[in-house]
Amino acid sequence: MPTALLTHRDCAGHITPSGHPEQVARLDAVLTGLEGLDLTRVSAPMAAEDDILRVHPRSYLEGLRRFAPERGLRSLDADTHMSPGSLAAAFRAAGAVVRAVDMVLGGEAPNAFCAVRPPGHHAERETAMGFCLFGTVAIGAKHALDHHGLGRVAIVDFDVHHGNGTQDLVEDDPRILFCSTHQMPLYPGTGAPDETGPHDTVLNVPLPSGAGGGQFQDAMETQVLPRIEAFAPELILVSAGFDAHAADPLAGLLLTENDFTWVTHRLCDLADRHCGGKLVSSLEGGYDLDALGHSARAHVEVLMERGA
Repeated sequence: MPTALLTHRDCAGHITPSGHPEQVARLDAVLTGLEGLDLTRVSAPMAAEDDILRVHPRSYLEGLRRFAPERGLRSLDADTHMSPGSLAAAFRAAGAVVRAVDMVLGGEAPNAFCAVRPPGHHAERETAMGFCLFGTVAIGAKHALDHHGLGRVAIVDFDVHHGNGTQDLVEDDPRILFCSTHQMPLYPGTGAPDETGPHDTVLNVPLPSGAGGGQFQDAMETQVLPRIEAFAPELILVSAGFDAHAADPLAGLLLTENDFTWVTHRLCDLADRHCGGKLVSSLEGGYDLDALGHSARAHVEVLMERGA
């Protein structure tokens, strides 16, 4: 049974200013990188409003609807912008993760990758920031728990930036383990090791600028992977940001495609042991187009190999 790939052209309708790093071309680079692979290609549905409201209050959603422009662009902050198609793109991104969770938990696919934008891991409960509008992976985790009745879900975020939004959205729920490796200091300035959440279900492992694959793999092997092992999740969700790549212009870690291959195998090992291989991954960052396309392909090729 092939790995599922969920995406939608509405995700290209989220337009950002010229020169902004989070551009439509990112999605094109990922999809081009995945061309020719034997994947179950699925058109991402719109998330239901109730899916969004699992993590964001109605006042936030209505505020975004009022703010969204009928034409042109409007800026929520210096980094985060909305075009007429932005909300549809964000609803498709969240819908992709929800549908991927349904497919993997329902036996329609062994695992899944969501090629979507805007990214989601910086969106806090009532704040859009860092290119993000909705906490897509957090929405998927809550859906798995509340709709499917799971008891434990682990989220692993290896984007170079700390997933402050995901942490904000899930740290109050003891059923969710959130683990993040990220560069520090770097935007958004959060993710210190002492941020452990009220239920000790948050693990932050910052890495210094210039850290390469050896330090990344050591952080995973000694801290993140054992923590997931002990948690014994029934589903693993991955915030797959590829901006820790050495070529990425927005940060200073020195990972390569081989590191993304390695970490995907290790996460699949955990998924095999604890949840029948059930893993859903969703695109977060990655801003060098060549590195992004190659890294996404390396990641998905492992999902395909392990799901076969």
